[in-house]
Amino acid sequence: MITVKKVENKADKAKFIDFVHDLYKDDSNYVPELFIAQSDLMNPAKNPFFKHSKADLFIAEKDGKVVGRIAAIRNNNYNEFTNTKVGFFGFFDVINHYDVAKKLLDTVTDWVKNEKLDSIIGPANFSTNETCGLLIDGYDSPPMVMMTYNKSYYKDFLEKYGYGKQMDLVAYTLDPMDMPEKLLRLAKGVEERLKRKGITIRKINMKNFNQEVERVKEIYNAAWDKNWGFVPMTDDEFRHMGKDMKMILDQDFAYVAEQNGKMIGFSLTIPNVNEIFITIKRGRLFPTGLFKLLMNKSKIRSVRVITLGVLEEHRKLGIDVVFYAMNMETARNKKIKHAEASWILESNKEMNSPLLSINAKPYKKYRIFEKKLG
Repeated sequence: MITVKKVENKADKAKFIDFVHDLYKDDSNYVPELFIAQSDLMNPAKNPFFKHSKADLFIAEKDGKVVGRIAAIRNNNYNEFTNTKVGFFGFFDVINHYDVAKKLLDTVTDWVKNEKLDSIIGPANFSTNETCGLLIDGYDSPPMVMMTYNKSYYKDFLEKYGYGKQMDLVAYTLDPMDMPEKLLRLAKGVEERLKRKGITIRKINMKNFNQEVERVKEIYNAAWDKNWGFVPMTDDEFRHMGKDMKMILDQDFAYVAEQNGKMIGFSLTIPNVNEIFITIKRGRLFPTGLFKLLMNKSKIRSVRVITLGVLEEHRKLGIDVVFYAMNMETARNKKIKHAEASWILESNKEMNSPLLSINAKPYKKYRIFEKKLG
């Protein structure tokens, strides 16, 4: 018999987090999330998300063994910003058994209906500002840092249940050595023209990190406000994210564009710490995981271009091209073998076109699903 129960205590939460380690134990591309980070993410006392919204976690059990998990989410800020009444599901993982998946999805459906919402979107953990999207193409390599990974049969289960595509997200692969020399020269010319307009590009100032984060937040909430799925981050959420990013950030890969001292764009590329996490058993930093993390950070040979944005009135000046060129030049100098730019909305021509022009190739695709409730 399959039963679904709400996570109510530390023991249940540990089961919720650890289930995926057992599910993917024979998958060489699976990267375990750090247990402490996942625990904090789901902790209302530590995650600012819970100051404005709510979520419940559920685990499915059969014969006393965990066989699936899911989260039901109400993001009040999203609904207010988009003027919708949407619920979300996230943290969806399940054994290859549709009946278990159906029980979990039924649980979310009932929860969302009880919240008087009229549709469900997912997966999102807990919003599009965190990890989101179901991998539907590109299972032949491990995920990059802060990107999702899942079994291929999840897509079939969701579609069988009545979920349909709402939006696809694309991840591009780039070889720093494959960057066209012509583009690098072009970027230098563009940078000179920008200077004549009073626009300069510099590295983020780590000594004034908190002040930089505050200025970047304004760009983030303004540059993406018209994008599908976007929801502004609160001050607490952005500071919380900045604190997490600071632990892995490489100053050489963090740039801001300014015009006469005013920030108008930024680009953030982060080391792919998943190269280390993949070796940390069950996501536990102790007793040996912390040593691996500290000793191997300098050996990371891949990066992820996680964010690149320019205020609308300053787009089409070539600032994005300069950002990409600087990233690739730095990657070459650091002997980076592989870069990923992700994720990009399939509908975002302003982002997709420049990537294709610099020899980036789409190599993974993720899907956000939606189901209307009658």
